[in-house]
Amino acid sequence: MTTYQKITPIANQILKKYDLCDHCLGRLFSKQLYLSSNKLLGKKLKKNLKSARRCYICKNLFDNLDYFLNMMLDAVYPYSYSSFSVGATIKPSIIDRDDAIRSKYKLKGIDGIKTDITKELGKLFSRKTKKTFDYLDPEIVFTVNLKEESCDIRSKSVALSGRYVKPVRGFSQKQKSCSNCSGKGCRICDFHGIIEYDSVEGEISQFLFKKLGGTTAKFTWIGGEDKSSLILGTGRPFFVKIQNPHKRSLRVKSANLEHVTVNNLKIVPDSPKKPLKFNSLVEAKISTSSKIDSNLLRKLKTLTKKPIVVYEKSGKRSEKKILSVKYKKQGDTSFTLFFKFEGGLPVKRFVTGDDVSPGVSQILGVLCKCIGFDFHDVEVK
Repeated sequence: MTTYQKITPIANQILKKYDLCDHCLGRLFSKQLYLSSNKLLGKKLKKNLKSARRCYICKNLFDNLDYFLNMMLDAVYPYSYSSFSVGATIKPSIIDRDDAIRSKYKLKGIDGIKTDITKELGKLFSRKTKKTFDYLDPEIVFTVNLKEESCDIRSKSVALSGRYVKPVRGFSQKQKSCSNCSGKGCRICDFHGIIEYDSVEGEISQFLFKKLGGTTAKFTWIGGEDKSSLILGTGRPFFVKIQNPHKRSLRVKSANLEHVTVNNLKIVPDSPKKPLKFNSLVEAKISTSSKIDSNLLRKLKTLTKKPIVVYEKSGKRSEKKILSVKYKKQGDTSFTLFFKFEGGLPVKRFVTGDDVSPGVSQILGVLCKCIGFDFHDVEVK
């Protein structure tokens, strides 16, 4: 006896008691027969029987899937994507009726109705748009609420890397979060997490929102700087992840914004999971509490001989290397220090010697203060 012959009597028993549509009837047996079309199997099992006027399980929901397909097409219109997946919310009573029949007739190892609805919507959408259904890593995820007749959409975040040059002083690196949502995104900040755009983070975010759409922007900074510091040379590297973008490609590689210039912009697979190691080349302007001479400044060369120990208030201890040192005397009580060091060294504390050993003050035996510092280069190792 074939598998089909075995399941026919069970199908007939079910149909005597319940009116089922072709989709719901076929789904109960299609996996046993290794068939992909529930509808065609359902038709075959019914043979000469009339189609159900109203399906006991789904209440003819499958007849209305085109309505939800059009809802998906309308929702996805602003987005660029190549792959998608579908999730669904349906009435609990539909699931209960489906479970009851599967339990009563001991039908195991078959898809539930919710799975079947999402598969069918996926087939219809793929056929219409020529896009790929990707369950594991889709660029677009639909959540179709068949209960409330709505469709939500989320797109996979896009990560970018780039460098920024900041040729003006008095411009912060980081942007204050929206006070209402603490940066999570709300109606007040148009779901961006920030309201103002008066920082490096703000200007780059605003530019990317215009180019890619999206809600929030999450930055990974390769080091930081004072509000008064300049970022020169090739600029400071950064990574940014745009949540829920509309576009997935960026044609421009550079942009001159109001206060910063962005270069080397490109899409990358992801932002770094761990902090990247980097070196910074800094020019620091330093004042001293007493007169200094060139012979005294020569002592600064010893800074490259051993690691600089940095102590944090949390109790954490780290070591940073000074890779090169140059200096230029500017006056009796001032000089400029050009030095290259491992990222993470707090420049102002290094000069004063505040929980940093040895510091510039300690090496020179003179109380020193950093008036300001600029970055000439930041290189990722």
